[in-house]
Amino acid sequence: MGQTFLTGSKFKIINSMKKILFTDKAPAPIGPYNQAVLVGNTLYTSGQIALNPATMELVLDDIETETKQVMENMKAVLESAEMTFDHVVKTTIFIMDMNDFARINSVYGSYFDEATAPARETVQVAGLPKGVNVEISMIAVR
Repeated sequence: MGQTFLTGSKFKIINSMKKILFTDKAPAPIGPYNQAVLVGNTLYTSGQIALNPATMELVLDDIETETKQVMENMKAVLESAEMTFDHVVKTTIFIMDMNDFARINSVYGSYFDEATAPARETVQVAGLPKGVNVEISMIAVR
């Protein structure tokens, strides 16, 4: 049963606890997963990469621009659940090169109040989808 949740956003109720969220303001999934799953008051997001949701083209000009696109995609997913970055309690950042950490962290940090920032881990990986340099996932609670 699909229902309108917010403009450009939809959710599908799987059972009384699990709702699948979708917004056209973030990239459509490119595999067998959903943008986010809402269970009760907890939102679990899939990892976002730097795909422009309008064109589904990668935004890879530089690591700062790439990270900003990832965070804007994540913002759209959070908004589809009527949440903001203030609701985020945990993030996971996957990066290809730990030498990019400071530049990624600078952009990432601009979306949070440092005093109430979420818990986080950042890990360097051997590869990411579509050859991107950064992927971020989040858990948020209302």
